[in-house]
This record gives sequence, C-alpha cells and structure tokens, in this order.
Amino acid sequence: MLVLSRKSGERIRIGDDVAITVVRIGPNTVRLGIEAPRDLSILREELCVEITSTEETAASAIQQDASAIAG
Repeated sequence: MLVLSRKSGERIRIGDDVAITVVRIGPNTVRLGIEAPRDLSILREELCVEITSTEETAASAIQQDASAIAG
C-alpha cells in the first residue's frame, strides 16, 4: 500500500486517466474529488462488501431451492 500525505487542493494521479483531489480535510473526514473516465466504476469499499454479501446470499438461496426441487 502506498501512503501519501496531501494538503487540501493537492492532487494524486493514477495513470493517465484518473486524478484524485483532496477537496476538504475535516476533524474526522477527508473529502475527495475523483476525475475518471465514465466507463470506470468507482465504489466505496463498504458498498462493494454489501453487494458481494447480497450476491452470496442470493446464490445460496438459489442452491437451496434447487436442492429442494431435486430432492
């Protein structure tokens, strides 16, 4: 993991197409602005975890239904 220190208004570049700007620094939060191509998906990690959990729950339910029908 790369750890960087940035001040408000400073940017970080990722490749040629992504720029992250520190918009505001508060007591318990940092607000970031992300400029990236529209076809690039950008999600908060907790949302990714929730989506994965929901997909796993749905897959498990489908398997249980299939087992009940077959068995």
